Amino acid sequence: MGDTESCSSTATESTSTKRRMRRQKFDVYEDICQRLRASENEEASQPGFEDELWNHFNRFSSSYSTAVYVEQPEDVIMHMKLLDRAVDPTTRPAFEVRIVQLAKALHLDLLFSLQDAGNFFSRPTYAFGLSPSLEVAEANNSNGQGGGDGDGEPHFFRHFFEITISTVDKPKLLSQLTSVLSDIGLNIQEAHAFSTTDGYSLDIFVVDGWSSEETEGLKDKLQREIPKIENQFRSKHQFKSPTEVLCQTGSDLSHEYVKIPPDDVDVWELDPVLLKFDHIIATGSCKELYKGTYGSQDVAIKVLTGEYLNSDVQREFSQEVFILRKVRHKNVVQFIGACTKPPSLCIVTEFMSRGSVFDYLHKQKGIFKLPALLKVAIDVSKGMNYLHHNKIVHRDLKAANLLMDENDVVKVADFGVAKVQTPTGVMTAETGTYRWMAPEVIEHKPYDGKADVFSFGIVLWELLTRKVPYDQLTPLQAAVGVVQKGLRPLVPPNTHPKMAALLERCWQQNPSSRPNFSEITEMLHRILNEVTKERKTVHSPKKKEEKIVTRMPFLGGSSKHADRCAVQKQESADG
Repeated sequence: MGDTESCSSTATESTSTKRRMRRQKFDVYEDICQRLRASENEEASQPGFEDELWNHFNRFSSSYSTAVYVEQPEDVIMHMKLLDRAVDPTTRPAFEVRIVQLAKALHLDLLFSLQDAGNFFSRPTYAFGLSPSLEVAEANNSNGQGGGDGDGEPHFFRHFFEITISTVDKPKLLSQLTSVLSDIGLNIQEAHAFSTTDGYSLDIFVVDGWSSEETEGLKDKLQREIPKIENQFRSKHQFKSPTEVLCQTGSDLSHEYVKIPPDDVDVWELDPVLLKFDHIIATGSCKELYKGTYGSQDVAIKVLTGEYLNSDVQREFSQEVFILRKVRHKNVVQFIGACTKPPSLCIVTEFMSRGSVFDYLHKQKGIFKLPALLKVAIDVSKGMNYLHHNKIVHRDLKAANLLMDENDVVKVADFGVAKVQTPTGVMTAETGTYRWMAPEVIEHKPYDGKADVFSFGIVLWELLTRKVPYDQLTPLQAAVGVVQKGLRPLVPPNTHPKMAALLERCWQQNPSSRPNFSEITEMLHRILNEVTKERKTVHSPKKKEEKIVTRMPFLGGSSKHADRCAVQKQESADG
C-alpha cells in the first residue's frame, strides 16, 4: 500500500509541475504578444505572427520561457529570425552581435545570481540602460565613486558584447563555440545554451575583451571563425547536399525502406540520381521544402532531415506517401513519387509556381473578386469532395495548404496529417491547426469528414476577408471560444447573402448539420451563376432609343426641314 501511495503522489506532483510549467510558458508568450502589439512592432503585425510565436516557444523546453526577459520582447523576434536562418545551409551558422554595458565593479557572483533569477535577457541593447547591474553602477556614480578618464565616460563601465548563435545542434557544439570565442581573445562572462525539439541550437554568450567598441570588427572576425566549426563537423560526419545524400542511400542497399503498404506495382519509387535541388522554399519541424527538377520536370521536394528522424516522423511520412499515391485529381496536388530509404526520405510533387493561397492573400496582398473567389472555392470543394469519396480526411484544411499553379487552378496539398477513414468512419486524435479546427476535434470527440467542412467554412472566410481567423486571440483562446462559447469569425456585412448562409452552414456546431462537399460544390456553382448574370446585366450597354421619323405632309418649304421638325416633335413628346 505504501508503495502505491508513493507512486501516486509522484505522478500527481509530476503532472502538477508540467501543468505549472505549461502555464508559465503561456503567460510569457501572452506577455510578449501584448508588448509587441503595444509597441506596434512590424513583424508582430504580420498575419499569422502569433501562431508562429507560439510555435517558437513550443520548440524549446520551459527553461527558455523562464529565461526570456519580457521587458525586451524584440529579443524573441531576433531569436526567431536566427533560427530561420539556421535552417538554410547557406546562411548557417547564423549569429547576431550587439554591445551591452555592465558595471565593472559588479562581482561575478552577482552575475551568476542574476542568471539564476532568470534575468539574463535583461542585458540592454543600448548604451546606458537600466538593467539591475547598471542600477548598481548608477548608484555608485551618484555617490561619486566612479571617477572618470577625461572623456566623460565613467571608469566603472566596461563594454560587453552579447553574441547569439544558431545552427544545427550537434555533439560538443557548446565547447567548440566557447573555444572559438576564447581563441579570438574574448572572455566569456555568461553562457546560455538552448536546444529546439527539431534539432537546432540557440546559444547566447556575454563576452568582453574586444578592444574596440564597434561591433562590425567583431562581426567580421566571427564571420571568419564560426563557420570553421560547421565545416569541421561536415567534414568529420561527411555531411552532403540533399541530392548527394539521396544518391548515396539510393546506391546502398543495406538500408531498409520505410514500410508502406504495397501497390500492385510500385512505380512511384524514384531514382534519386534524377533529382536535382534548386533552392529552399520553406522549412518546418524536421522538414525542408525545395524547388527542384526530376528529369526535365519542375517539382517540389519535401525532404525529411535524417538526423532527427524518429518513429513518429517516419509514420507520418509513410501515411502521406500512402495517401498521395492513391489520389489523382485536377484539384489535388499531383504526386510524382518518393524516396523511401532512410536516412533521407523525400516526397516529390508537382511544383505550384504561384505558391499558397495564404501567401497570395497576406504576403502578396492579393485580392479575389467575388467571381474569382467562387472559382477558388469550387476548386477546393471539388478536390475535397474527391478525397472524401476516397475515404480520406485531410484534417488540416487552411489557406496555407492550398496551392495555385500558373493557370490559377487551386489544389489541395500537404497530407502530412491526413488520414484514411476506418470502417467505423470516426477518428478521435486532435490533429490540425486550432484556428481552423472543428469543435469536435478540439474536444477529442469522434469526428469524420464533416470536420473538414468546418475548416472549409473558415477558409471561405479567409478568402472573403484576407484576414487570419481570430487574429486578436491566441490559438488556445480561439479554441476555447469555439468549443465553449460557439465563437465564429464575424461575416462581413457586404457578403453575398447566399455566401453568408453557406458559411453559417459549414461551421455549425453539430457536424450532422453541415453540408457535404458535393452539396457545397453545387451551392457554389449556383452562386457563381447568379453573380455572373448579375454582372452581365449591370455592365451590359443600354440600347440606344431609336429616333422615330414621321413623314409630315409637305405644305411648302424644304422637305428636309419638315423631317427635322417631325424628329424634334417626337423627342419633345418622349421627354
